[in-house]
Amino acid sequence: MVRVLYAILMSLFVAGQAHAYSYAAAGKEPLIDAREAIFKAVNAGDFEAAKQAASEISEELTYLTADYDHGLSGAFEKALASQDTATIAAAINRALVAEIARRLQAGAENLKDYQTAKVLVVKSKRFFDAMAGDLPGEQRQAADESLRKALEAIGNPGVFGVGKRDADPAAYSAAVEDVLKALAN
Repeated sequence: MVRVLYAILMSLFVAGQAHAYSYAAAGKEPLIDAREAIFKAVNAGDFEAAKQAASEISEELTYLTADYDHGLSGAFEKALASQDTATIAAAINRALVAEIARRLQAGAENLKDYQTAKVLVVKSKRFFDAMAGDLPGEQRQAADESLRKALEAIGNPGVFGVGKRDADPAAYSAAVEDVLKALAN
């Protein structure tokens, strides 16, 4: 039973996503993986390795810069050149916020497709979780609560119609706005 549920969930992750750039495998997130590699390199004082790890996400940064945060790529390059840990962390978190915005926007566009919208919101939470430890408590709590509200606003198809709740586009939009507002502070 667990294997069947796992297979279903994995198929939802694969089938339910439409991206402007591709991922190597379902469940892999290049930005999160690069974040970990960059921090590991920076903590070891190996800024060349940090730059190499950042080069692995150049396609993602280019896309996010073009469509979500116009200064992102430049800020990222400048942060790596500065070799300042706090500046690099801020640039990485900026990229994660852009990715969260991308996922939540796509969720809004897919509110009529519960599975797709749910995957997009859950994935945005995964990006938030990667950076949550860097945020002050109130900011983290506000963003987390708003992400939960966004998930609630996508509705629920119920089981054989029992427990069905339609999506609430207004509540979803308000929750997304609150998430982005909390992360902008």
